[in-house]
Amino acid sequence: MADLDPPGAGPRREPGPAVGTENGSGVAADTAPAQQDVPAPASRKTVTAGPSSRGLLRRRRPIREPGVPSRAGRNLPAAIGVGAGLLIPVLVGLLFFPVVFVGIVTLFAAVGVWEISRALEIRRIHVPLVPALAGTLVLPFSAYFGGAEGMAVGAVFAVLALFLWRSLDPAPHAAKSLMAGTFAVLWVPFMLSFAMLLMRAEGGFLVIATLLLLVVANDTFGYLIGAFFGKHAMAPKISPKKSWEGFGGSIGGALIVGGLCAVFLLDQPLWIGLVLAVAIVAAATTGDLAESMIKRELGVKDMGTLLPGHGGVMDRLDSIVFASPMAYLLSATLVPGLL
Repeated sequence: MADLDPPGAGPRREPGPAVGTENGSGVAADTAPAQQDVPAPASRKTVTAGPSSRGLLRRRRPIREPGVPSRAGRNLPAAIGVGAGLLIPVLVGLLFFPVVFVGIVTLFAAVGVWEISRALEIRRIHVPLVPALAGTLVLPFSAYFGGAEGMAVGAVFAVLALFLWRSLDPAPHAAKSLMAGTFAVLWVPFMLSFAMLLMRAEGGFLVIATLLLLVVANDTFGYLIGAFFGKHAMAPKISPKKSWEGFGGSIGGALIVGGLCAVFLLDQPLWIGLVLAVAIVAAATTGDLAESMIKRELGVKDMGTLLPGHGGVMDRLDSIVFASPMAYLLSATLVPGLL
């Protein structure tokens, strides 16, 4: 079949009418007299892509298949289901079984470090996984049982274990390997261990509950406002779907949640909840953009595929790992006697 000329392309050499066509008379196409380079007669009908084109050139309206991500890039039902499934055991451990909560956080941190190591393999950067995971398992518990001093000791020994492991098991590009391992340990388990320091304080579990609610408010309100009204990207080269409108929605939602938590959970003045809300949203957004920058550098969409609708565990921890030290810092400075 001859290709159709684009609109406005001007006259072209028309082939002879084929058998059974509109102008055909039962004569084979190759026996018809040759046509001259003249415009088509006015009486000749133009074939258009419409309902009569038997579907070959018909422009169909795209249909969203089940499970296809929404405008903001998520499968919303799966994201809500997985988020609720993760939040319930975390809250139960937080409110009733503190050690179980520390264990859940440690498990999430270990999976996060594993996902980071897999992503770095794309650039042939090998994380010493055994000492990195060992340090990950030790850090949250050392912070919970030993306080800030125990957390500092755990971090030092985790980094020393990385250097010792690479010294006993030398490999090419050892410097990259050591820096990657140190980065993974300090990024995830060390930052999350600040939340374990809050657990030691009287009523600290309420501060952590407030932290989690603020992170959820940041994600939820930012997603909703950004999906419907987002037009101005915050960092188009890093995270094109994160908009200033969505950031404003995160701030607005967090201010409401932070104010309510300050009054009804923490028994503190309203302004403390508002300051905490703005700071947590800023830290959570920074963490999200930081992970997006790393993923774009590595050329991956998500750190993993373990959580349907979310990606990997690190795609959910990216906000919390930056928000945890911020919550600890503000709690120590704004609420005298808490820590």
